[in-house]
Amino acid sequence: MNLLKRSAALCILATIAACTSETKQEKESTEENVKSQTFDPYCNPVDIDYSYMSHYAYRGVSYRSGADPAVINYKGKYYMFITRSHGYWVSDDMSNWKFIKPQSWYFNGSNAPAAAVLNDEIIVLGDPSGHGAVIKTDNPELGDWKTTYSVIPIGIQDPDLFVDDDGRVYLYEESSNLYPLRMVELDPNNHFVPVDEEKDLFKLHPDEHGWERFGQDHKSDIDPYLEGPWMTKHNGKYYLEYSAPGTQWNVYADGVYTSDSPSGPFEYAPYNPVSYKPGGFLTGAGHGSTVKDNQGHYWHFASMPISVNYKFERRIGMFPAGYEGEQMYVNTAYGDYPHYLPHVELEDNKNRFTGWMLLTYKKPATSNSTLKNVERKVVDESDTGYMLEQEEANYSPAMVTDENIRTYWVAENSSDSIYLQVDLEKEMTINAAQINFQDFNSNIFGRPDTLTTQFTLTYSLDGKEWKTMADYSNNKRDQPHAYIELAEPVKARYVRYNNVHIPHQYLAISDFRLFGKGFEPAPAQPVNFSATRQQDKRNADLKWDESEGALGYVVYWGISKDKLNNSVMIYKKNSYELRALNIDQTYYYQVEAFSENGVSEKSEILTTE
Repeated sequence: MNLLKRSAALCILATIAACTSETKQEKESTEENVKSQTFDPYCNPVDIDYSYMSHYAYRGVSYRSGADPAVINYKGKYYMFITRSHGYWVSDDMSNWKFIKPQSWYFNGSNAPAAAVLNDEIIVLGDPSGHGAVIKTDNPELGDWKTTYSVIPIGIQDPDLFVDDDGRVYLYEESSNLYPLRMVELDPNNHFVPVDEEKDLFKLHPDEHGWERFGQDHKSDIDPYLEGPWMTKHNGKYYLEYSAPGTQWNVYADGVYTSDSPSGPFEYAPYNPVSYKPGGFLTGAGHGSTVKDNQGHYWHFASMPISVNYKFERRIGMFPAGYEGEQMYVNTAYGDYPHYLPHVELEDNKNRFTGWMLLTYKKPATSNSTLKNVERKVVDESDTGYMLEQEEANYSPAMVTDENIRTYWVAENSSDSIYLQVDLEKEMTINAAQINFQDFNSNIFGRPDTLTTQFTLTYSLDGKEWKTMADYSNNKRDQPHAYIELAEPVKARYVRYNNVHIPHQYLAISDFRLFGKGFEPAPAQPVNFSATRQQDKRNADLKWDESEGALGYVVYWGISKDKLNNSVMIYKKNSYELRALNIDQTYYYQVEAFSENGVSEKSEILTTE
């Protein structure tokens, strides 16, 4: 992220001037909650130079992916290891991530690598064969990894390495819709060989836990997948995270079992799921890792599916996390809107939303170039090759404001004469922009070091006189989800993306998103809110009256009134079928409305037994 910094005081004054209709709740989020000297938001998906998957090169289908993040804090820097990336990333602020192509690397195609810190070294496991050795280094920025070549003599899928306070090392692993999650202790003084036999821990119970059901919105009867373990320890208690029901679905999530010992027995947490994001621009929040930042707060990194070019086309999301007593939480509310970075001190680390609203939802978009009916390469479901889709595809500019990362506008080529323009229909204050590029019929594989993303953004009040908002015409970075915080907010009605260079034959953008505030009142508080548990206790029907001026709603729920930690974002609809409940649990619910002008007060809290 190439963020342009400024002082909190100046930004707060500009925000106050631009947002005359803020509610008390919003002012607290944008003013009183900020104590730092810098004002640096980020926006999901995390904008790193995701690798192109080289293992499909022979099939002719090119797509980026980043998934299964293992993020650790080593000597005050954050290292992120993700699936099949030919290396890893480092950051000292969770904002600017630098890719490291290591000096030596023993599994370039690693699936779901595990990472931990042991005896002042980083240890990693993740050979795609499922029969790898632990490697280690004390100089990860050089990447002189060493290994004993002592292969752990068990089949391993989706490993997690956990180092306890006493230096003992534990391996948790599995990715299956048949087998349970397993663990075994490893001997760090004897090439990490198992100390004893693997132990079965737990399986999924989708008949009891609604969120563990397979499919889009949990509507499939196929057996769900249990995968992606990650262990954290907090105040002497062990939290073993796990993922379900499948990485390609909007409901991909992380749950947790707890124990007083790293080897169990483990108890299902009644507040599950912990990390859950079924709605919004980018959905899913599973197969994650939880890391403590340098300020002592927790963050959860997770896999978020796109699944356009291939079902395993994914990105990384980053969410505030923590513990309320013994209850773990991951806050995904407004999770793909700008949030404050870790170094921004807040009164409440759980709520890091800037209050900058999406300004572009369903707003008119135009361009001087749109592709018509060209075959698109995608991996077929048999995984044996690629198939060509030639349908009456809608590649129109309207796709860039629909808040759906799976739809996109495509230009006829990628020349520097192409522009894309959004009309906000009214003057608004703009604080940030995000351009999400799509790999349409790309021919890139692996990690070329020549990729750059270059463009300019211009803005206007009348569509005639234009000024520069951001100049990335000489940008040397590869930024598939370019997020730009403006040095100073601007007032505009029209914003234009002007292409300079991208490394593809076709310019394709899934969404061109602008964030800030309008000048009208925030929407009204939702009324006549009702919550009815279905006969199948895993489901509940939630309804409310439409709120005047609302673009959408955020529904919250949880197992106690003061911990409504799960949420879903819904555009336009004033109802939601919640299918993520545990059958033997009482639940509490609340809803709020939002628009480009702000967020309403929340409704009353309802209860279902």
